[in-house]
Amino acid sequence: MKYRLLGKTGFKVSEVGFGTWQLANDPNSWVGSDINISLQCLKDYVEKGGNFIDTAWIYGFSDDKPNNHPSEQLVGKFLKESGKNNIIVATKIPPKNMNWPALKGSSISQVFSREHIKQCIDDSLRSLGLEQIDLMQFHVWQDNWADENEWKDTIGEILLSGKVKFFGISVNDYQPSNCLKTLDTGLISTIQFIFNIFHQKPIEKLFPSAKKHNIGLIARVPLDEGGLSGKYTNQSSFPSEDLRNTYFAGERLLELVKRTTELKKLLGLEVHSLPEMALRYILSFEEISTVIPGMRKIYQVEENLKASDLGKLSDHLLHELKNHAWERNFYSEPDPAMKDTQYIEE
Repeated sequence: MKYRLLGKTGFKVSEVGFGTWQLANDPNSWVGSDINISLQCLKDYVEKGGNFIDTAWIYGFSDDKPNNHPSEQLVGKFLKESGKNNIIVATKIPPKNMNWPALKGSSISQVFSREHIKQCIDDSLRSLGLEQIDLMQFHVWQDNWADENEWKDTIGEILLSGKVKFFGISVNDYQPSNCLKTLDTGLISTIQFIFNIFHQKPIEKLFPSAKKHNIGLIARVPLDEGGLSGKYTNQSSFPSEDLRNTYFAGERLLELVKRTTELKKLLGLEVHSLPEMALRYILSFEEISTVIPGMRKIYQVEENLKASDLGKLSDHLLHELKNHAWERNFYSEPDPAMKDTQYIEE
């Protein structure tokens, strides 16, 4: 396992982090996790050199159990049982109005009020069983909030209290530039964002800005919710409550299979599988600090961590992968039959 600096935090994080959304048995997204297997995955990950775990207050949350935060609690259970104190833990503050992504024109007081920020941090500390959180991220964002003072004063107080070491932002889906003005404040240390072979937009504006401000970049959704695993066919199906049931609905699945079939033609001596290609593609950019695939099976941990050891892709293959960009937003497009919807960054 290789390590990189997480921007100005100074943390040395493993190139492959561990995303834990899928471990939470979230009733509104991912289902089918087994707590014992999940704990074993975390154990195997750390034993193989992984040291960065990303979770969130909202992962697994349900209204009928408002004091439960399953993903954070699972991570907390692992930390307690393993006795590991060298793990870097990142979590997230949900928007108070529970709107993902943050609505354009919304006021930050509706989303991240002082009281809400403080309450969620206390909730997360309790769920994780920690006295201090390494990295606390805002789970949505709008860049016009950079001009507001309350959130700046609030996180300043929290940093002084010692409850949080650093703050970051998990930007809205497919809006990688919706944070650039905020980086000028100097209060944000990391940005978490969608980046993969299909979604290459972050390279254009976010990467140069992050380099200028020494911002740690955390790449999420590296396998496009499993699409870049290469295992889906035209006949694949998912449980009705599973995120992928709508994400790959209708003609979306057919288009995905068509595109992954083309990507498989690039496999050979340099790269042996689509997941390997997807992760090594991301790690080929020096601006990236870590990539956080979700891993619910032991074999996924073992396969994904190999990407760090295998290193960057060749310039030739990186150039070829530019031709496989597929900019779209399957989280928010209302009609699964849409074929020509173009990505537009706000």
